[in-house]
Amino acid sequence: MKKSENIQMAEPTLQQVFGANATQDANTITISKADLASIGLTASANNTAESLFAAIIAKAQQQLTSTNQTENIEQSVVIEDGFQSLVTRNNATYRQVTKTITFEKPDNSGTFDPDDY
Repeated sequence: MKKSENIQMAEPTLQQVFGANATQDANTITISKADLASIGLTASANNTAESLFAAIIAKAQQQLTSTNQTENIEQSVVIEDGFQSLVTRNNATYRQVTKTITFEKPDNSGTFDPDDY
């Protein structure tokens, strides 16, 4: 038997997806802003909710790739870059950056349940 045959990989860990200092308990998840600096977040006491959300997506995208999913059957989520474009809103031009997040689960129901991933 080849070394790679029948080796079951585990789901990506909290630290792999959100950074080395990520922790959780029954009530909270903690993601360190220092772990998000590598993808461009400048940590401050007043980061916007949107900048934090964007940083979390960008950090998770480093681990949740289609290549990693191909190598690990336990990975259910993939984040990929979409197309960039320029859009006009209120007479101003904005760069629109699209991220595609794909969730895969066995075909048991048609509803989205975060517990399935």
